[in-house]
Amino acid sequence: MNILKKNMKIKTALILCAGLGKRLNPLTLETPKPLLKIKHISMLEHCINLVISLGIKNIILNTYHLEDKIIDFIKKKNFSINIEIKKDGAKILDTGGGILNMINSSLENDFLIFNPDTLWNEKYYQDIKKMQEYYFSQNLNNILLLTKKHNSFDLNLTGDFNLKNNLITKDSKKFIFIGCQILNKELFRNYQINSFSISEIWKNLLQTKELNGYESENKFYHLTNLEIFKRLQDL
Repeated sequence: MNILKKNMKIKTALILCAGLGKRLNPLTLETPKPLLKIKHISMLEHCINLVISLGIKNIILNTYHLEDKIIDFIKKKNFSINIEIKKDGAKILDTGGGILNMINSSLENDFLIFNPDTLWNEKYYQDIKKMQEYYFSQNLNNILLLTKKHNSFDLNLTGDFNLKNNLITKDSKKFIFIGCQILNKELFRNYQINSFSISEIWKNLLQTKELNGYESENKFYHLTNLEIFKRLQDL
């Protein structure tokens, strides 16, 4: 089984675009957070460009807040990749429900999942490629991309986890989740499409010592709030 899985590749990426972005009000009252621009390029476009460079065949992204603006953006840009838009519906589904709603529209089993409030760039290419190789070679059903706290541009961000030998624990908070993960559809088998956080699934995996991580040593730029948004413009 390991020999077969070493040659597998992820074909579909998910991008979480439904959030309200309240910490960036008043900007996000008229512009969805993924469409805020750093150096004249939107956060979403930075993310899509990285996905394309990784050789992914399809993108599914979800929408809720100001969804028509995201739909119009995708139509106008005409990216060189198949992009499907999956609306959350009448209520926002949070990260877990949003992911489940998207994966239910795909026949794939493994998904590369991005938060577009990270400023993604080509420096992450090797990290994500190696994370994917590790995921398949070890027959995993989950893995999160983490970095040490000192790599964060926003020094006010607190850590989430500890990481040792690619196993995530909560015994300290030296590492930050930086918004990229690989998850298998089977993790959602006991869930219904409703509003819930992906942290619920992480919590279950932590309890059974099955939450996996991969370390990135890149600088982590996260669109946290108005102050950080202004500072990012000066990079």
